[in-house]
Amino acid sequence: MRSTLALALLPLVRAINIVSSNDDGWAEANIRSIYNALTSGGHSVVLSAPAENKSGSGSRDETPSDRTEPCEFDSCPANSGPYGFNETDTRLNWVNSYPVTSIKYGIETLSPQFFDGPPDLAVSGPNVGNNLGLTVYLSGTVGAATYAASTGGIPAIAFSGESGTATAWNAETPTYSTVYSELAAKLTDRLVASGTPYLPENIWLNVNFPAVDETCASADAFSFVLSRIFTAVPLVTPDDVETCDGTRLPTESSVVDTDGCYVSVSVGTADDKGDADATSQGVVLEKLGDLLTCLP
Repeated sequence: MRSTLALALLPLVRAINIVSSNDDGWAEANIRSIYNALTSGGHSVVLSAPAENKSGSGSRDETPSDRTEPCEFDSCPANSGPYGFNETDTRLNWVNSYPVTSIKYGIETLSPQFFDGPPDLAVSGPNVGNNLGLTVYLSGTVGAATYAASTGGIPAIAFSGESGTATAWNAETPTYSTVYSELAAKLTDRLVASGTPYLPENIWLNVNFPAVDETCASADAFSFVLSRIFTAVPLVTPDDVETCDGTRLPTESSVVDTDGCYVSVSVGTADDKGDADATSQGVVLEKLGDLLTCLP
């Protein structure tokens, strides 16, 4: 049993204001699971996501238009306007447009309403399917996070998971959805516990979870590894932060493909969706501390 002193030395996570979005739609199980996980952890969360699946829309942004059809999974009625919300929980909001438009609405309109100011952090996902390497340019989940960090000036994290298919909010919650939301909350809490600023300016985190299976069946089975989005070019790409006895981080693809239960955490620049330099990587390395491990 841990001593009282040891418990007192653990970092305390203060509750913060978080805006949440994705590209799979506001009524998809993963975004509802992370909403519940972060809210249960004491954070104040407002969800602002597309009315339907907008996967692959990248950083597209378009003024919301009136809906003529029901939202995905019949989660809103036809002819319900350009915006809407859940009648029993007004923090759950949909926008009839793209992920970037949705998180912009969350930052500019909903956050002042619920938080009396801008959010402290933006989270996007967990996406249904991983966003590794070049897919960051196509992903609407990534587009929402990078918009928040670059244009909105809000530290942001994009979460994506290998397992699953699009699942309605009112279906039985899949195991992978629960595991991914618990992992996302764990990393979020560690980042928040590190203190402000949570991330350097114009920096976002691209976090990818491997498959949930018989080996990797609970959040406790997973470990986080600092990674890079793109493969480094020999003699061209500058060194990464020094860690795990080297100055070259593994790619996120190699992390999630390693036998075991390894989550990749890449540090990116929001304006171009590329890898951040060693200095910014070092800030994240220090903030996440012993949450991070090395590949075997």
